[in-house]
Amino acid sequence: MPRKLLIVEDNQDNRELAIKVLKNKGYEIIEAVDGEEAIEKAISEKPDLILLDISLPKLDGYEVAKRLKSMEEFQEIPIVAFTAHAMKGDREKVIAGGFEGYISKPINVREFPDQIMLYLRGKRESVLGGEEKQDIDC
Repeated sequence: MPRKLLIVEDNQDNRELAIKVLKNKGYEIIEAVDGEEAIEKAISEKPDLILLDISLPKLDGYEVAKRLKSMEEFQEIPIVAFTAHAMKGDREKVIAGGFEGYISKPINVREFPDQIMLYLRGKRESVLGGEEKQDIDC
């Protein structure tokens, strides 16, 4: 059975590219375009990983992550920020916001599936100096 991923991205081009790359690797993809839809689909679909944009309509990614992580059934599901915000301090803000890490946009189509696989396996390369939650910055 393929791993199920929830891709939450309001930008159609970014969403379609991520979906195309991951479907080609055999993942089952669920998509959402705003924060409210993300929560609804996460609850109804129970994905193995949530790739969540930070800047979303209705509820931003931080609020979505906070709400999902407050539910017991999402404690062990990796929520990965999908963001163009890659400035100094953003990484720490993402980790403090309840995400397991982040993947920068625009994606590198060759590295993107490997980044997803590492999060699914729970193995993350540390660029935060060994903190408990770490991220992949390929």
